[in-house]
Amino acid sequence: MKPNIDRTGRIARAISGVLFIGFAVASWLTGWPESIAVRWGIDARRRAFSNLYEAKAGWCVLRACGLKTPL
Repeated sequence: MKPNIDRTGRIARAISGVLFIGFAVASWLTGWPESIAVRWGIDARRRAFSNLYEAKAGWCVLRACGLKTPL
């Protein structure tokens, strides 16, 4: 895979990945309504993993599919 995002995009994805991890942990710790917390926690972890992977690899799946992202 050839990198398709620049340094600014990588930083933005890394920050959003860390924020998603924080949200997942906060929803788990507060026990936000149980069924919602589980769904949001799983979704936040999935988004955190994908954003951190994109930041590390410098590769964005949406850009690879031809969509233009602002960063």
